[in-house]
Amino acid sequence: MTANPSADDLDPRLLDFAREVFDTARRGEAATLASLIDQGLPPNLRNDKGDSLVMLASYHGHANAVRALVQRGADPDLRNDNGQTPLAGAAFKGYTEVIAALLDNGADVEGASPDGRTALMIAAMFNRVDIVEMLIARGANPSAQDGAGNTAFDVANGMGASDAAAWLARASGRTV
Repeated sequence: MTANPSADDLDPRLLDFAREVFDTARRGEAATLASLIDQGLPPNLRNDKGDSLVMLASYHGHANAVRALVQRGADPDLRNDNGQTPLAGAAFKGYTEVIAALLDNGADVEGASPDGRTALMIAAMFNRVDIVEMLIARGANPSAQDGAGNTAFDVANGMGASDAAAWLARASGRTV
């Protein structure tokens, strides 16, 4: 067996178990995840796309599962193979409670993807004003720029997310 075995090298029962663990995170089964980690499952286990258990729980809206994982050592900022953070996934999907759970447990409010997009920019793009407000209240920088030089206001305005753009404009003393 090699140092980095391929799926073909692994016991099919182990692969089935891993799939079930990832599905458990997608379903948000906090008690089961906590028990598995308490029994020795690595808290930062990742699937073939680099999605951690925290990423899957975040993306599917399960704040209790996120809390159970990060309180047992899972990294709230662990990026997937595309460089996306759990916070950005939750902002994209609009899960306010998940965002609060991540931030309460040490997630970086400014953690940008490889293109420089922050969770604030993603929330603004999709007109999620409640999340924009929360992220700024938790320290997100509304003046941060992505790789193309756009701020949260710019991406909100460009996507037609008028409520978020108006809120960001008011917060920064800008006119729309």
